[in-house]
Amino acid sequence: MLERARELQGTLSKLRRQIHENPELSFEEIETAALVCKTLQELGIPFRAEVGKTGVVASIGNPSTNGRKIGIRADMDALPITEARDVPYKSKIDGKMHACGHDAHTATLLGVAMLLAEENIEGEIRLLFQPSEEAADSEGVSGAPRMIEDGAVEGLDAVIALHTDSRLDCGKVAIARGYALANVDTVYAKIKGVGGHGAVPQSAIDPIFILGPVLSAIHGIVSRRTDPTSPAVVTVGRVSGGSASNVIPDTVEMDITLRSLDDATRELLLTEVENALAIAKNLGGDYELDIERGYPALYNDEVMCDWVAESAKSLLGETNVEKGELIMGAEDFAFMARESRGMMMWLGTKEPHGPARYHHHPEFDIDEASMPIGAAILAETALRYVSHESA
Repeated sequence: MLERARELQGTLSKLRRQIHENPELSFEEIETAALVCKTLQELGIPFRAEVGKTGVVASIGNPSTNGRKIGIRADMDALPITEARDVPYKSKIDGKMHACGHDAHTATLLGVAMLLAEENIEGEIRLLFQPSEEAADSEGVSGAPRMIEDGAVEGLDAVIALHTDSRLDCGKVAIARGYALANVDTVYAKIKGVGGHGAVPQSAIDPIFILGPVLSAIHGIVSRRTDPTSPAVVTVGRVSGGSASNVIPDTVEMDITLRSLDDATRELLLTEVENALAIAKNLGGDYELDIERGYPALYNDEVMCDWVAESAKSLLGETNVEKGELIMGAEDFAFMARESRGMMMWLGTKEPHGPARYHHHPEFDIDEASMPIGAAILAETALRYVSHESA
């Protein structure tokens, strides 16, 4: 499978670069989806477009049988970042860039389609080209839930995916068992006071003064309010207030990100942030907060980890399949993983002797030799899975 995949290197690089040059933001992936549909049509693979708004779902095999059904997901959206690296395939659109590897994910899944198009499959291998992993629509919903609403994962026994990893050398993969990524929630908060002149602070209620004990309480949540055996992160990423040295403002704004694994800790963090903000009332002020619920934690199913690991070891050798670590980042693939057995693999994309090009950075890039590796592992896993007798 890996030899066949490596023969596709030129084709996959061409596809990836076409997508990279023409990045589209979340739920705007019209041309990317059209390229996916065109490629699938040329391969003779049936598909359904406009799934989850701008997604594409393709099916290889025989969905009507009682055989196993597995989905493979790739996200397609770019980021609102201006590309800084001067390469022949540099983004043609100012302010938009594939800075997280979704162009490679899409090209890699098309590689899976090429590898499996001629296979005689009794079950079903479903290819899920997903929009909008990086952002949400006007209702606060990202691409994976929209795909789920449109039946993209209905009836699947399992769903797998990969994500580029700029820290890991090309030729290696990493598999994190159990929790791999975290819940994410965002709190947009305001501490409300009464503005006034800086020379007469007694006539005002200073929200900047109130900010001090509120911040102290927020930063004490993880160390003093959560179970130390349950990972949690509370980060105040933005504080904004005031316009001049001699003016006491009416309000101070804060943006806070919360990361957790289990649902109990997730709810506790939200409660404790509000408790910290309530200190403002004891000091004569008030507060407002708006909670934006983000993605759930990604739990990599042990059984699917075994399937992917065995395929990867057979193709790359055991030493190139590493143990992945829990990262407190987030991914909306977690929604799909909650619908059936799910797992996401990390695909090494760092050049063996090159610099790490970090995700969401203007100079992000990948070693394109990683794409045939990813395609071979996904295709091999899916083929083995549907060919195995159901338990």
